[in-house]
Amino acid sequence: MSLLLEVLQIVAPVFILAGIGFVWVKLGLEYRVQFVTRLAMTLAIPCLIFVALVETEINPAALRDTALATLVAYGALGAGLLVFCWLFRLQIRTFWAPLTFGNTGNLGLPLAFFAFGPEGFGFAVVIFAIMAVLSFTIGIYAVSGGGSLLNAIKEPMVGATLLGGLFLVMNWSLPEWSMNTLELIGQMGIPLMLVTLGVAISRLHPGAILRATILSILKLIACFAVALWAGLQFDLDRIALAVLVLQVTTPVAVTSYMLAEKYEANATEVAGLVVVSTLLSVIAIPLILALFL
Repeated sequence: MSLLLEVLQIVAPVFILAGIGFVWVKLGLEYRVQFVTRLAMTLAIPCLIFVALVETEINPAALRDTALATLVAYGALGAGLLVFCWLFRLQIRTFWAPLTFGNTGNLGLPLAFFAFGPEGFGFAVVIFAIMAVLSFTIGIYAVSGGGSLLNAIKEPMVGATLLGGLFLVMNWSLPEWSMNTLELIGQMGIPLMLVTLGVAISRLHPGAILRATILSILKLIACFAVALWAGLQFDLDRIALAVLVLQVTTPVAVTSYMLAEKYEANATEVAGLVVVSTLLSVIAIPLILALFL
């Protein structure tokens, strides 16, 4: 019973905040997703990431091993899902990126913070940054037929991670007043992301629910197995391993739907994956957390 309560205390704030966004829209109240997303992704989250890395007390070697395990996990997962899409004649432009890359930002970062504190958040930031680079390069290339590493580096979240990593390695810091300011700005990030997630899901119109359900279950199983295998190969400690598994197994991100819409892939199929995999995560995430708490 105590374990169940501990898990509920972790996941409850995440789903309550997302639920607020969902209900907000259903009540007919205005919510400008584009503005809020830009505010979060270009200001609040980069500040949150930078402060987390500068103030982290995680051993740099542990962060390095986590980064390597993340690269191996996504490499194996991406290759396996590419073969899967080819074998079952699923359109790669539509299905490959959503099945490979999860919602490590809006959902993964808050979960890691609530479940494992600043240490877990530090690992989650590294995993998220690697996923962001891969998603903004290989992921966009798969959806659109184009993309470059330069575009990924230009993303404020990736830049903040690289700069924060440099400060961490060099043991640099900033004046207290500036760190306090950055920390205050960063505190907006997690609530904004979660409420926006609920708003975005409320506005989706999913289709092909049966196929979305089957693919979402397969994605969850594959991501869990590959992430666990990769983490064990690098002998990650309990928290690093838990965060890696949690991040890689997050559901399909709303960003995948937006990219499919933008580059004229089958956005309806992706919307189905977003909704079904997110609903599935309500059950899956507490079970995953229970394994590592």
